[in-house]
Amino acid sequence: MKPIYILNVEDEPEVLEVVLRDLRPFEPAFLLESASSADEARRVVHEVILPRGELGLVVCDHILPGDDGVSFLVELQKDPRTAPARKVLLTAHAGLEATVEAVNRANLSHYIAKPWKADELVAVARKQLTDYVVETQTDLVRFLTVLDPERLTEQIRRNPTLADE
Repeated sequence: MKPIYILNVEDEPEVLEVVLRDLRPFEPAFLLESASSADEARRVVHEVILPRGELGLVVCDHILPGDDGVSFLVELQKDPRTAPARKVLLTAHAGLEATVEAVNRANLSHYIAKPWKADELVAVARKQLTDYVVETQTDLVRFLTVLDPERLTEQIRRNPTLADE
């Protein structure tokens, strides 16, 4: 079974630390990776995540050194290997134009404004990861303890082969 990764792209170290702390409840079912720029995120995706597993969720800031977060998310959407990943924009600085671009061209799953509440980020991540595994995985049992158990159980009830290990 290939591991599923959560990638956080954030250039402010203090914010990165808090986001990673908020996402820790999803370990060990998901592996956490981080990057401080779009260029570094590209390297992580192509040198770490794709050779070992798959990208399930990206939580990305908009204002980054070099390319902005929305451009990076659009790029992920164009690649068939990363297009299924759920994309969350976590930012204080994306204007309407950038947000519309993220929704229309990057298939943005959710937008969270900074500052955020930990329970909001966890709830969004849980929903997006549940959507991702329901759409892409053949064994949902391994996610019952960290994702939405009611939804996963209902999917397994409808299709018992989703409980195969």
